[in-house]
Amino acid sequence: MRYLVALFALMGVVSLSACNTVEGLGQDIQKGGEAIEKAAK
Repeated sequence: MRYLVALFALMGVVSLSACNTVEGLGQDIQKGGEAIEKAAK
């Protein structure tokens, strides 16, 4: 039983950290696109 609880807790932490990583990556890509757009003008 303890093993299952630990496994689910670990999966929860990993999934939350992955969400933050993907969100940060999206923001970085958006900023890069804005820089390219400014350079094009």
